[in-house]
Amino acid sequence: MNSASQIPLLTALQAAEPARQPAWRRQSRDAAWQWLAKHGFPTARDEAWKYTRVAPILAVPFQPAAAAPNRRLSAARLAQWLGDYGGPRLVFVNGHFAARLSALAGLPAGVRLGNLAALPQAERAALEPLLTHSLQVAPHAFGALNAALGEDGAVLQIPAHCTLERPIHLVFLADPGATPLAAHPRSLIQLGAGSRASLVESHVASGAGGYLSNSLSEVVLEAGATLEHYSLQDASRSAFQLACLDVRQARDSRFAAHLTACGAAIGRHEVRVALEGPGAQVALDGLYLPGGEQHLDNQTCIEHLAPYCTSRERYKGVIGGRGHGVFDGRIIVHPGAVKSDASQTIKNQLLSATARANAQPRLEIFADDVKCAHGAAVGQLDRQAIFYLRSRGLDEPAARALLTYAFVGEMLEAIRLAPLRSQVERLVAAQLRGLEVTP
Repeated sequence: MNSASQIPLLTALQAAEPARQPAWRRQSRDAAWQWLAKHGFPTARDEAWKYTRVAPILAVPFQPAAAAPNRRLSAARLAQWLGDYGGPRLVFVNGHFAARLSALAGLPAGVRLGNLAALPQAERAALEPLLTHSLQVAPHAFGALNAALGEDGAVLQIPAHCTLERPIHLVFLADPGATPLAAHPRSLIQLGAGSRASLVESHVASGAGGYLSNSLSEVVLEAGATLEHYSLQDASRSAFQLACLDVRQARDSRFAAHLTACGAAIGRHEVRVALEGPGAQVALDGLYLPGGEQHLDNQTCIEHLAPYCTSRERYKGVIGGRGHGVFDGRIIVHPGAVKSDASQTIKNQLLSATARANAQPRLEIFADDVKCAHGAAVGQLDRQAIFYLRSRGLDEPAARALLTYAFVGEMLEAIRLAPLRSQVERLVAAQLRGLEVTP
């Protein structure tokens, strides 16, 4: 780990930290700062960070983002840009709630959807242990930074046996300016026993400037709850986009995640899932498309802690130019987690001679009577398939584009929310057109 002292990022952020805070918040922040001072930031010697260099992030003296809503954007324009999924929308600009751009009507009785900063202090204090859970079980520097500096974020709490017919849309909008800003949104999603919901997260930018987004989402599913979670990352190509999704699942709960990542100079998306109750099921799908000099890193960890749990992972990368795609995934079957059923598949397609991919699927099995499998592949377009399409009248660029789109097609088809699928298809098509394709 790098020492946390004399780092421009920390010097700027610590200098701007508010002096007056409630005792519970000061205690939480002090613990995070102490962890950071002791352990520092990761280096290439840290296994989980060996492909992702954090020095470019640490070198920028980011300033904390203030609450300053984007006046150039209306709610109608935002819906046109990001899609209208027919349900409530919660919008954050530079990490702060933007009521003018949000739409919270139409929620069933008993459902709470709002922003963290608006909660009474007593309620915020009660939620703090949930929001810092990931830092306790799998600590790292940027998680500590989020715990220390996070001010606002989304809170979604659904009571038992409640079904949301329309998806919730969380928008995290970066509005970069002349000064590089840092935002640390924190979100909490709790589903009661037998409840059902779908959730869309959009991480986007209104401009091309540089910024740091360091987000954390905590998800807690009680027995029999079902959540379908979609994440769309289209950050500025000058930005640093770090995100962590921490999920805990009780008996017979269901969680499905669909990630699409196109933006950021350096992007890292972590998913940690703890299958804590028998019969819990998780499915993780990820699609990442770095080009130019982009670096997109995907880290997953699924822990089978109880018997009869099922996990499925399927990630695909399409990498062009001098882009770098990374997948590092662990499935851990703990003692006693009998009848676990786990599979992990990673495929990468390189579109240029300078594109790079690293894929590291891992199984750690400490129980008998389980069914586990994993596999990874990195390759280029099939020359015979290109030849076949050219023999049918397509030129080579068209043939390559068709084969590339076919490669990502199954990931797009897995998006069950039709308006979102159309949105993602447009974004992916535009990204693929921009990737440098070298025969």
